This record gives sequence, structure tokens and C-alpha cells, in this order.
Amino acid sequence: MNHVTGPLTTDTQNEYRAEFAVGEHSARHLRRVLRLYLTGAGLLEVADAAELALTELIANVVRHVPDRRCRTCFLLLPGGARVEVTDSCSRLPVQATGDALADGGRGLLLVEAVTARWGVTPRPDGSGKTVWFECLAKTLEVGDPAPMEGGLSPAAPPARHR
Repeated sequence: MNHVTGPLTTDTQNEYRAEFAVGEHSARHLRRVLRLYLTGAGLLEVADAAELALTELIANVVRHVPDRRCRTCFLLLPGGARVEVTDSCSRLPVQATGDALADGGRGLLLVEAVTARWGVTPRPDGSGKTVWFECLAKTLEVGDPAPMEGGLSPAAPPARHR
């Protein structure tokens, strides 16, 4: 059974969480939810990049996680948004470095290209990982410090980031 928690009113909350068993059409539905969430928060400027990066992370779950279950979390940041996809597969994603003509393997390169930063946080017990990215509006530069709000945990630093 899929489980969703998120805004219960017309006001956009700082956080939206959902847990799904994903399939080939899940990315389309999650993109729609993300766009509505970002639009409601006044962050339409980052929606295209966030949707593309989310699609790549969901595609990785469909391809590489045996039970295809994941938890998504959309968090509002000052001037942007953070998206997290958590799954139960302990194998960490690796950026492609090989054949430019290969059929796949460039998803994380796309995530890096369209986001301000991204990374992977393994679960401490080895039972999975969270792959995350942040998209920031042009008014906030990548090097600017952003306060920790909306459920971000400074106790869980990324294992890898841009």
C-alpha cells in the first residue's frame, strides 16, 4: 500500500512525504505532484530542473532496487527546494564515466547538470540510502549559506556532493 503525507490545506507546507512502490509510470505522477508543490510555494523557476532530476532518481529505483519501494520527500528551502529519494538498496549510485554512446548510465550526470548540488547519504545501519538534490532559484547563489529549515537534518551530512 502506498502512503502519502503532505499538505492537508491549500497552504503549501515546508515538507511533503510519500512512500511508494514505483513502476514505469510513477515518475510522471511524482513530477506532477512536485510541480504542484513548487508552484504553490512560488518556486516555479526551479520546477523544470527539479522534475528532471526527480525523474532520474525514480528511474534508478525502478532499475536497481529489487522491491521498487522508495520514500520521496520534498522540502522547501529559502529560495529553492530539496528532493530526497530513500530506498532499501545499500548499493550506492555511481556516475557513468564510460561509453558516450551507451543506452544508459547518464542519469546522475543530468542530475549534476541541472541541480545546485546533490549527494548520497547511506543509512547508518547499511539498509539503504537517500539520494538527494537541491534546486535553487537564480537569486540564491550555490555558495550562499542556507539556513537548515523544513526538516533538514544537519546530523546527516551527505556522503557525496557537488
